[in-house]
Amino acid sequence: MPLLDPAAWQPRPLSGAEHPVTEPATGDTLGHYHLATTGDLADAARVADAARHTWAARPHAERAAVLRRAGELFTAHAAELRDWIVRETGSIPGKADFELRVAAEECFEAAALASRPLGQVLPSEAPRLSYTRRVPVGVVGVIAPFNVPLVLAIRSVAPALALGNAVLLKPDPRTAVSGGLALAAVFAAAGLPEDVLHVLPGDAAMGQALVADPRVPVLSFTGSTTAGRAVGEAAGRHLTRAHLELGGNSALIVREDADIDAVISTAAWGSFFHQGQVCMTTGRHLVHASLYDEYVARLAAKADSLAVGDPYRERVHLGPVIDQGQLGKIHRLVEASTARGARLAAGGTHEGLFYRPTVLADVDEDTPAYTEEVFGPVAPVRSFADDDEAVKLAAASPYGLALGIVTRDTARGLELAERVPTGIVHINDQTVNDEAVAPFGGLGASGTGARFGGEANLDAFTETRWTTVRADVAGYPF
Repeated sequence: MPLLDPAAWQPRPLSGAEHPVTEPATGDTLGHYHLATTGDLADAARVADAARHTWAARPHAERAAVLRRAGELFTAHAAELRDWIVRETGSIPGKADFELRVAAEECFEAAALASRPLGQVLPSEAPRLSYTRRVPVGVVGVIAPFNVPLVLAIRSVAPALALGNAVLLKPDPRTAVSGGLALAAVFAAAGLPEDVLHVLPGDAAMGQALVADPRVPVLSFTGSTTAGRAVGEAAGRHLTRAHLELGGNSALIVREDADIDAVISTAAWGSFFHQGQVCMTTGRHLVHASLYDEYVARLAAKADSLAVGDPYRERVHLGPVIDQGQLGKIHRLVEASTARGARLAAGGTHEGLFYRPTVLADVDEDTPAYTEEVFGPVAPVRSFADDDEAVKLAAASPYGLALGIVTRDTARGLELAERVPTGIVHINDQTVNDEAVAPFGGLGASGTGARFGGEANLDAFTETRWTTVRADVAGYPF
């Protein structure tokens, strides 16, 4: 029996318009679901706020067991869920497998959070017991994007639930199955009590309503920097604690001692994985002048060799971008870049939503595809003369998400990384990496420094309460 039966996608009816599930590769409609309205959100927040108390009071072992079963279900139903991710998001099967593996790992790691020590005993000047205790925040709002929808939803949903919270999840309407309805089905099958998790697909107005709801004290948002600024502004007005994981324009520094034979595959993966629709995508290739010409030629050859097509029906390296709006943005940036003097070494063309992996050479700070986040399969390449210039170029960006450094001298690589403000660093690897046990987040325009993953989830989804206990009532000189 399938886990995702379209006839039972939304056991709690929503009152918004019917919305199609569209396959980007073909334009086919795979099913329909209903969008949520702000009224639906208000109802869900009310119900979740009531349900959270019973859920938080469950023994930690029971909450952990639900999370473990959810992880097992992601594995048991991997074939079915893989097809949905491939068809709904345009992912190649390997990327879908990565999402499913990480989703299971996120659930298992979250299960372990439920039994973490809850606080500390503190010294006190007074004759009393003084201690801290972590308590659930209550109802957590989660807004997840279209690009890696399962992972970018589950990494907040799973730990929030494990720590005793209820969750309101707003997936992107373009990927509401992979990023929302699939999670609801898994957690229902895993035994999560009704009303603890609500899936509310909707537009930006729904996101603003989620931020504004007084029953939602904490919001986890993953998306573009532009949208994140709006969410952060609204959160400030409503005193909502917002964890913002935003865009990026991550640099890959290739030093003069790099193994050129090894680095090209790494570099291509960093820029072209999932059509470049990843916040950590390698958006700037900074290559030592002695390797620059060969690097450009070989990266362009690699780009030309990659197959682009329907990932559900063909064996390809890249699938379609998500929709016409994203395609238009990518192509406009490429055309604007060549108009300003960048050399098109590979790609720059498309058929429908299938955009060829693209290499731009001879770029500088006036090249739009170099300075802006493209969110497409575009690799701008720029040369540098020495390490100091490489650091200066890497740091010259408002974004600060990920950094890759390729060098045979790993100590020197670590030394350079210390000079570039960024939330994540990989020595001898490209910029697209994620693990459930690792804290994830960026600086500057890439986010507010919030972190998800491992122990960081405790800070994200609990409050720390200070408590003191005396044997007798305290006396004061009044």
